[in-house]
Amino acid sequence: MKDILWLVRKILVNTFRKKSNWFTLIVLPIVGVLISMMIYGNGSADTLRVGVVNLDGDNEITRGTVSFVEGLKQVKMTVMDEGEMKKEIAAGKLDTGIVFEQGFAEQVRSGSPQGIRIVSVKGAQVTAYVKSLLQNYIGNVASIGAFAKADQAKFDNMYNDYRQQHFKLDAVAMKDTTAVKGMTYQSLGFLAAFMMFSAVNLTELILKEKENRTFLRLMTSPVSSRVYVLSNVLVNIVLIFLQIVITLFVMKNIFHIDSGVPSGELAAVMLLFGLTAIALSLLIVAFAKNTSMAGALQNLIITPTCLLAGCYFPIDIMPDNVRKISTFLPQHWLLETVDKLQAGSTLGSLYMNLLILLAFAAVFALIAIYRFSRNNDTRTFV
Repeated sequence: MKDILWLVRKILVNTFRKKSNWFTLIVLPIVGVLISMMIYGNGSADTLRVGVVNLDGDNEITRGTVSFVEGLKQVKMTVMDEGEMKKEIAAGKLDTGIVFEQGFAEQVRSGSPQGIRIVSVKGAQVTAYVKSLLQNYIGNVASIGAFAKADQAKFDNMYNDYRQQHFKLDAVAMKDTTAVKGMTYQSLGFLAAFMMFSAVNLTELILKEKENRTFLRLMTSPVSSRVYVLSNVLVNIVLIFLQIVITLFVMKNIFHIDSGVPSGELAAVMLLFGLTAIALSLLIVAFAKNTSMAGALQNLIITPTCLLAGCYFPIDIMPDNVRKISTFLPQHWLLETVDKLQAGSTLGSLYMNLLILLAFAAVFALIAIYRFSRNNDTRTFV
């Protein structure tokens, strides 16, 4: 224990001796919160900005549905193509997008409404207003189609009568929590990425001390290699926990971002992901021959996977194939857990997500241990 405490103190001193490490460990997560506030803080609270993509051509049912959306209160609708819609949503210029796919009108007419997609980066809370009214409207039109069956004239008469009716809708303003939940989701996405980079940078000390022969001198003392690596892991856990606490404190007490989830639960989930990040850092260092190679592997692995998992921007705007790939990444399961906690799920009900994160950590750690055990040559450094 005395050796571990001495090594922990030594690693902490070496880590905080450099100002760049202070910036990476403490300042960058706060910067991530600020970026999230910029992304989600420029939306309009009074008007829902909706982009509409019509892939179904010019027909009465689709035209009528588009007109229905346009006529909704507190909705500003813009017709555009799908590529433009995704760019506008990613840039924060649109709150949501509605895509009428080819065959939409025919399916509604047959009584089986399908062929409509609602795209949003801000969660179901933003789209609930439009989605509920659209479902009601389309459901009524589909009921008319099912009743009229093959009689087109009957359908046209009933559909025209339905469109000419006027319905009164009373709206009550409610506090919009979508923005703060979006900020929380994205802030924790940035934090996850910074945790992974920080873990690798700390674990790289093993390689640096091998390169400058400090590791060889330590091995001639009573300190074993296992104690040395364990000390590095303990420092990683402490500093990652510090990152989590500082980020959550800044979000709640300085920027007043209410995630809707108890801070203890968020901290527990983030710390579990932190174990995965530490295990991955050990894996990268185990396969790297020097610090340059470790840096290259870090950029090759962490940056693309964080992009695919939605750490830097919401995954909802990505194609379905990309979203399927992201399920093989630990960042995806972290963000999905956060999203479900914000939606009202309990931490206990998400045990499968937590087990998957734990499994990622175990697999990475086991591979790293095997690699370390097979790589006994410490003389490869010059």
